[in-house]
Amino acid sequence: MAPSPEGRLGRLVNAIEEGFIALLFAAMTLVTFSQVVARYVFNSGAVWALELTVYLFAWLVLFGMSYGVKVHAHLGVDAFVKLFSSGTQRIFSLLAVAAGLIYGGILLIGSWDYVWKLFRIGIESEDLPIPQWVPMAILPIGVALLMFRLAQIGVRIWRGEQQTLLADEAQHTIDDLVGESAKEAVMPATPADRGERLR
Repeated sequence: MAPSPEGRLGRLVNAIEEGFIALLFAAMTLVTFSQVVARYVFNSGAVWALELTVYLFAWLVLFGMSYGVKVHAHLGVDAFVKLFSSGTQRIFSLLAVAAGLIYGGILLIGSWDYVWKLFRIGIESEDLPIPQWVPMAILPIGVALLMFRLAQIGVRIWRGEQQTLLADEAQHTIDDLVGESAKEAVMPATPADRGERLR
């Protein structure tokens, strides 16, 4: 039996990705909240806080880009693809994955060159006492994670474990509604509910 794309490497990337997203979101919230308190309560604030928040938000977005692919959160229009048979849909999906990987490769090369130039020049950030290449390193990291997620989906489509690149949002909505209806049918009505019905 062929190994699943969700092997050790996949689980490790999942853990790192989810941990960093939670950490970045928490850090961004804490920095912003502390600056609001400092400004409106103590009439002061840190000069570097805005730049740090911008970098944290950029890291959050670029980590979230690959995480969105993993959890099928990206929006897309698949009405045209749905007109074809399942085999043709798989071909379209594989072509879309290939196009995404090619585009990701171009971005990866460009972002790596940019970060490498910043590293060689040694420019510091405007307000933070760190080299500018450190916060900009998320560019190649984020693109590499996106390519990893696209490759995972490509393997699943190739094996027939997944039909399309995009999630079927309409089907997910129907499944959610069916699940909620099933829960309501199984759960006994509370006395409060029975009173409402009698009225």
